[in-house]
Amino acid sequence: MIKEVIVVEGKDDTAAIKRAVEADTIETNGSAVGEEVLKRIALAKERRGIIIFTDPDHAGERIRKIVSQRVPGCKHAFLPQEEALYKGDIGVENASPEAIRRALRSVRTEAEGGAGEISWDDLVKAGLIVHPDAARRRLLMGNLLGIGYANGKQFFKRCTSFRITKSEFAAALLTMEEERSRE
Repeated sequence: MIKEVIVVEGKDDTAAIKRAVEADTIETNGSAVGEEVLKRIALAKERRGIIIFTDPDHAGERIRKIVSQRVPGCKHAFLPQEEALYKGDIGVENASPEAIRRALRSVRTEAEGGAGEISWDDLVKAGLIVHPDAARRRLLMGNLLGIGYANGKQFFKRCTSFRITKSEFAAALLTMEEERSRE
């Protein structure tokens, strides 16, 4: 049984989570996250902790942002888009039980305040911004680091708020470069 309550978008996501692990969920019922739902999430965080596990798409990121702004210090689980895709539809409900378990084993906790180890210059040097293939590189790095895909500014923010270390970053970059050289 997972101690924390998992925040998902809807009923189908809850069903997918329950096929993979024993856990309680709170459904946001889409991207119009209501005040009552946010209060339930805040109470659950206080008592048991929260893992935000939304779809790896624009709507899911919007929900993740709304919840984490209102309820700081949440844990986050990220699913790579390719593991959540079925017939053109992206969602947690499409992921295999093993993909869900893998994402939940790799949760990241938001840190409040302070600067992280990764600088903007590190992202430039790694080709994650201001590079012709930056979006693809961020997708690969985000999957390797367990922080999901994001645009450059959001990727930097995630590296900071999830306290990605220089060694984690370097190891992921090396793995990405090795994988890309085999393509």
